[in-house]
Amino acid sequence: MTLDPETEERIAEPVSDEAMRETRLTPAQAVEKMHINLPVRGNRKLRRLMERVEADKQLKGWWHVSNVNAVVRMEINDHSWVHIQIVANIALKILRQLFKHGVEPSLVRDYGLEREDAEVVVTLSALLHCIGMSVHRHGHEDFSLFLAEPKMRVLLAGIYEEPELTVVISEVLQAITSHRADGQPLALEAGILRVADALDMAEGRSRIPFERGRVSMHSLSAAAIDDVSIKDGTTKPVMIEIVMNNSSGLFQVDGLLKAKLRGSGLEPYVEVIAHIDTDAEKRLVQVYNLET
Repeated sequence: MTLDPETEERIAEPVSDEAMRETRLTPAQAVEKMHINLPVRGNRKLRRLMERVEADKQLKGWWHVSNVNAVVRMEINDHSWVHIQIVANIALKILRQLFKHGVEPSLVRDYGLEREDAEVVVTLSALLHCIGMSVHRHGHEDFSLFLAEPKMRVLLAGIYEEPELTVVISEVLQAITSHRADGQPLALEAGILRVADALDMAEGRSRIPFERGRVSMHSLSAAAIDDVSIKDGTTKPVMIEIVMNNSSGLFQVDGLLKAKLRGSGLEPYVEVIAHIDTDAEKRLVQVYNLET
């Protein structure tokens, strides 16, 4: 089982050079290039939402400014629409894997809503989780909250009525605030966003700072990640498999992903395995299983 082909390709290959090029476009040119591809399947609510997202130039404008702030002004990793697409696809993939194995999302358990509503919450969370980067990196989760709330009322108009509309919006806001380093997800959907955001770790996200000579454990370890895949687990419903070209990638797994997975609520459902798939390095670690 795989992510959609375009997202898999973007995860596997360096994308930050393209992200840098996009920051040099005019806002109108940059927005014109943005197309979020998600497998909406038979979810009519999600299909209507994505049609509106595709036409929303304000939302895409936030993604563009966020990436300019990140890549050009702060010289950190990619925060473009590509990052948004990757996180949204990963989040949906994890949620549907959990569905497949009979795990009930919080919207169904706590509110009596449907699985398709949980898909809407997870997708909106991914689309909006870092729009606050358009204001500033520091405190961007809080900035995302006040930008996202009125935007969701526009995107969801006619798809949900009150009080379900407020439930969906509140759950998305909880997911956004919970994706921060010290976040405490209260819902399964929020935990999924937290983990999905951490899983956009392939080498492209660190390429810009790494190539500019800002070699650190963060940039070096991110450059060591070749591929991330999500599939059926052997002992749990979801397996996250991470392929590395160098053992420095273990910092991404044990230092960063572990922190996001721990406390996410997904610990009973997710197993993580990382391994080196190359003969170019002395294999100090053959296979690494993450213990949470």
